[in-house]
Amino acid sequence: MRVRVWRGAAVAAMASAGMACSSGDGSVSNGVDASIGGSADDDGGPPSIGTSWDAGSGMVWVEAGTLGGDPPADAAKPMTDAGGYPLCDGGSIASDRFITQVISFEAGACAGYGEAEMPTIVEGPPVGGGESQGGTDVLSLGTGGTIVVAFTPNTIVDGPGVDFIVFENPFEVAGNPNNVYAEPGEVSVSNDGVTWATFPCTATKAPYGECAGWNPVLSNPNNCLSPVDPSVAGGDPFDLHDVGVTSAKYVRIVDKANEACSSDPSQDLTTNGFDLDAIAIVNAQLP
Repeated sequence: MRVRVWRGAAVAAMASAGMACSSGDGSVSNGVDASIGGSADDDGGPPSIGTSWDAGSGMVWVEAGTLGGDPPADAAKPMTDAGGYPLCDGGSIASDRFITQVISFEAGACAGYGEAEMPTIVEGPPVGGGESQGGTDVLSLGTGGTIVVAFTPNTIVDGPGVDFIVFENPFEVAGNPNNVYAEPGEVSVSNDGVTWATFPCTATKAPYGECAGWNPVLSNPNNCLSPVDPSVAGGDPFDLHDVGVTSAKYVRIVDKANEACSSDPSQDLTTNGFDLDAIAIVNAQLP
């Protein structure tokens, strides 16, 4: 179950639904027992974004912080309910504007980060870390790994400008926009899962052409930047027109970072390759 953590508001409805919530003073409670297991911040505050913890009704994936004010009337629902993902203006984005199904995942060498949270780790909106910090709400594909996803029952359609956005977790090294830590991935689209149209990806040299994985992710459920607005969301934009396709039900990403696995046992050996955070449909058959 994925939930949004709300602050500064009464949370009785969320507590009665067995969902995690944050009280106005920043402490965390599940509405039943204030003693929360799992891993929380050392200062006693709420768990960090991307942290799994025990809220009494099972493991909960904490996806976001506050959007300000009281939670909306449907805040007690898991975010993947039909109500979709709340926006700051009171509207919502339908769940199927993001990944709803992982068709296949072929992990490459030194993959595994995020796999325990599959498929929810790649569903829903991006949880970006901004220009100078990579997000952690990701699935690492591993060296040469491949993932195929769908948006059932939705479809990407060729409309004006950008049609979909792929979110990874690149970041500017020391705040330098000309020095981005990138792990490029080749993006392909298909209507039947058999015949694929591939965006040209020049993964060996920056700029990386039409690869995904080299533009920092700015949108985060905590900052009111719409994940379906290419002008503010960050991430890597794609236009179906560029590969001569009018619609696509599936997206495939293949890691092209070609990272060697570390021989240092003190290093995390599960984070190689392209790290998928989310994919958002900009031009959708079902808006």
